Amino acid sequence: MQGPVPADPPGRTRFVRADPGEAAARVADLLRAEHADLVIGYDQAGGYGHRDHVRVHQVVRAAAALTGTRLLEATVPRDLLCRGIDLAARVYRFPPGFDREAFNEAFSAAADITHQISVRPWIGAKKASMRAHASQATAADGGDRTLAAFCRIPRPLYDLVFGREWFIDPAHPGPRRSDIWEVTR
Repeated sequence: MQGPVPADPPGRTRFVRADPGEAAARVADLLRAEHADLVIGYDQAGGYGHRDHVRVHQVVRAAAALTGTRLLEATVPRDLLCRGIDLAARVYRFPPGFDREAFNEAFSAAADITHQISVRPWIGAKKASMRAHASQATAADGGDRTLAAFCRIPRPLYDLVFGREWFIDPAHPGPRRSDIWEVTR
């Protein structure tokens, strides 16, 4: 995520080095082939700033513009996230290298968020999908990454913390909505 980008594997190009225009054209072809009404990307910060996520933001935004496909950018209200991290730090010891200050610029300002969606009916599937993302749970030194800590949160608290998802619809700013299909024209 930081420092020099490792060398590309033989015959391949790391996504962060991919030409954004070429990648956007390829995603646009997929959107057209699928007759997509909606595509979801990351917010401008790439969520927590991961360089591949920032590139996803750039590519998906450009692909949506090429096709006229509606775009929603997945995000989290950073003020809520920072308050949650500060509260968790009272009872949880974050792994070495965890940079609390980086979250002051991560994700999005609450005022920019256009959609807050309840995902509580699917919360069990959400937690299972997080558990299945094993490469994001264990650090190279064998210690926990943040996702591993999230997966250990007891279910009632997990439901409270992860029972909503947030999006920005760049084409329809305005009052926050609870249905992704509801747009203000």
